[in-house]
Amino acid sequence: MTAAKPPQAAKSPRRAVAAADRTRQPTEVRRRLIVEAAVPLIAERGYASVGVRDVAAAAGVSVGTVTYHFGSVQEILSEAMVLHIERYYAALSEAAEHATSGAEALRLLVDALFTEDTDRHWRMWFDYWNAGDQDPDQPFARGQGQRYEAWHTQIRELAERGVADGEFASDDLHGFTVRFAALADGLALQRLRQAPLLSTQDARRHLNRLVETELRPRA
Repeated sequence: MTAAKPPQAAKSPRRAVAAADRTRQPTEVRRRLIVEAAVPLIAERGYASVGVRDVAAAAGVSVGTVTYHFGSVQEILSEAMVLHIERYYAALSEAAEHATSGAEALRLLVDALFTEDTDRHWRMWFDYWNAGDQDPDQPFARGQGQRYEAWHTQIRELAERGVADGEFASDDLHGFTVRFAALADGLALQRLRQAPLLSTQDARRHLNRLVETELRPRA
């Protein structure tokens, strides 16, 4: 006769962890963590080569967490590009603010636009604009327009400062601003493609030549 098995003790039901005891990051903190993780991915691979799984792995979260906080991959990547661009131009503004004159501020701006470390920025900048061409979303397009308007404002304010300080004479600051921004973009694209070859020193030289030609020293 087989001995009867001793009755097993009933398992205690698992206690739910009180909400106050769980370590859960606020939504905005979690969103920021995901966006921060996406920035280097875009810089290294390009906007079109980054997927939601890549972002989740870089952020150390599940794919479900990413899709819970963001409606699309493009939403993540557009916020990541905006974050990078804002930081980049904030650093440029800070450098210019510490300049002793408008002329020096413009020189610092030119120097900061083209260094051995800025190719990553320019790659993201052009990715940002290409993403807008592929997205019919009007808020995205408006955001791009506002960002470019802020960039134009920054350039013009530095030129106006030089005029106010008596360093420059110009009767077309608006035109100078447009041409400076356009030349910077064109040089950046040539720098990335290296067709024809373009060094950071030559890129700076071309921009500085524009400043010297259009913002005439006051007699």
